[in-house]
Amino acid sequence: MTGYENMDPRRKKLRLRSWRRGMKEMDLIMGTFADDNIGQLTEAELDEFEALGNEPDQKVYSWITGAEDVPEKYDTDLFARIRATRPRRK
Repeated sequence: MTGYENMDPRRKKLRLRSWRRGMKEMDLIMGTFADDNIGQLTEAELDEFEALGNEPDQKVYSWITGAEDVPEKYDTDLFARIRATRPRRK
């Protein structure tokens, strides 16, 4: 976990929560995005990422897959970047 030890507590918490959402598909999407980007997110983006993390997995997954329209409040650059995330195989 090199690089995460010096991360501020909020970013560490969000990163951990991203990998422990409950739905495996969402764990992979949000966790991979957090691993790759959490250190560079602005405070406003952290707020948005945290709010998105409080939404039900099935809802967020339906937005990511395009099964449902993305609500206006999440139709942002950050969400587009999350949607473009491709989980890595381990």
